[in-house]
Amino acid sequence: MTFFKEKLKNIKGFIFDVDGVLSMDTSPLDENGDPVRTANIKDGFAIRYALLNGFQMAIITGANTQRVKLRYEKLGVEHIYLNCFNKTEFLEEILLKMNLTADEILYMGDDLVDLNIMKQIGVPVCPLDAVPEIKAVSLYISDRKGGEGCVRDVIEQVMRSQGKWMGQEVRNLKAD
Repeated sequence: MTFFKEKLKNIKGFIFDVDGVLSMDTSPLDENGDPVRTANIKDGFAIRYALLNGFQMAIITGANTQRVKLRYEKLGVEHIYLNCFNKTEFLEEILLKMNLTADEILYMGDDLVDLNIMKQIGVPVCPLDAVPEIKAVSLYISDRKGGEGCVRDVIEQVMRSQGKWMGQEVRNLKAD
């Protein structure tokens, strides 16, 4: 755990998957048979707070829905990649846009589609209910499931390790 905590001090950006990370991996279907994704309010707060404190943020997902895009645009996320099944194809572009290296990124994924990108990132992490292959490459496994605060967990840990959690900026932050 000490190695993980040390790596957090160098994190300047986050990349999150949606289904199974930012959203629960089970959801009702709409009239077209598409999943209706959930959103955790505490995850949203942590995303906004991290952005306010100068962290870079990207969302990358196989989902192709405007609702996902709108949700994270409202939170201030600039780098949103939808309909991405080979996520490593977009990694170089994301790093260029963020002006960061892979070692400065924390990536959270939960399923096999995240495996290759997680092997290329400085700090790969996952929610409690990730598949075994993802847990095997993760430096940290949250004690929270996807869509149930795992994103807040890792953002808070990074910010605490850098002395940025609970600063003055929190007073100006609105709930999402």
